[in-house]
Amino acid sequence: MEVFGVAVTLLALFAGFGVLIGLLFGFFGMGGSFLVTPALMVMGYETDVAVASGLAFVFATSVIATLKHRDLGQVDYKLGVLMIAGTTAGIEVGKIGLHWLQEIGLADTVVSVIYVALLGGIGVFITYTAMRGGGGGISHDAESEDETDGEDIPDIAKTIQSYRVPPMMSLRGGISVSLWLILAVAFATGLLSGFLGVGGGFIRMPALFYLIGVPVPVAVGTDLFEIVFSGGIGSFLYAIDGAVDLSIVVPLLAGSALGARLGAAATDLVDEDEIKVYFGVMLLLGALAVAIRKVGEFADIPVLQTVSLVVIIGAAALVSGAVVVSSVRALRAETGYTTTTAD
Repeated sequence: MEVFGVAVTLLALFAGFGVLIGLLFGFFGMGGSFLVTPALMVMGYETDVAVASGLAFVFATSVIATLKHRDLGQVDYKLGVLMIAGTTAGIEVGKIGLHWLQEIGLADTVVSVIYVALLGGIGVFITYTAMRGGGGGISHDAESEDETDGEDIPDIAKTIQSYRVPPMMSLRGGISVSLWLILAVAFATGLLSGFLGVGGGFIRMPALFYLIGVPVPVAVGTDLFEIVFSGGIGSFLYAIDGAVDLSIVVPLLAGSALGARLGAAATDLVDEDEIKVYFGVMLLLGALAVAIRKVGEFADIPVLQTVSLVVIIGAAALVSGAVVVSSVRALRAETGYTTTTAD
């Protein structure tokens, strides 16, 4: 009876965690393995099981979220395919660099420092530019017309778009970018993903907006479209080895099926600058959690592993709550506006 009670508690815990992560995944296009894998490892699961189950969950959740973004017209398939090609090549080169560092015994230290610096740096940059109100958001009116205001495109993206090297690609948001520059950005993000050994959602989503210039909701939807392929291949390879634990994946998916659709729908309600602020805060807290975990490993203080997990889950809960509150507020404002207009 006690074993049954523990099993039910675990199922409920995984389902609730799935809702939380699904919401973040649908809203940001990232957050799956970033949260699931370390949580499972702290709970005592073997590393390969934690990684494999996390990948399987990410794959299925990305499919759910991508379908919702597709319904909202926020997936650029052409851009997604080009990014997949570029990131795949970049990941292979990044893995070569990682293996070289492993051979000389510096991989863990170098990767940890770069990972924390990258998370924190991107988080600070995105939060700062969003709170300053510069660097680009688009109005809901412009978004509905599938065009961006030229003044709302980040300066870096404007510079990249100014290099008119044929062939030129027309993308969602009414922008035109050289095929070679898209592949270069994709290769660079793939290189970092392969080197750091992460899915790269927290790198790709900002890259799509700040470097290529597509609207934030389209950047999220297109990033999720890419994850469908990368997560699918990864989870398939692990499944062949029998490392995917369905008792973990199924309840997580039961929760994320709802959360992912809610998160995706929220991108159509919440202002772009708010999305960027929440994303930046999530990355900053993620950097803090990773730093705490690495300090715990270096100083052999096991309790810091738990503290790191608490920080990650606390950050996810905090940001998810803020997303829900902002969405409800925006929905009420729209409803109020519609009622007033009708009167």
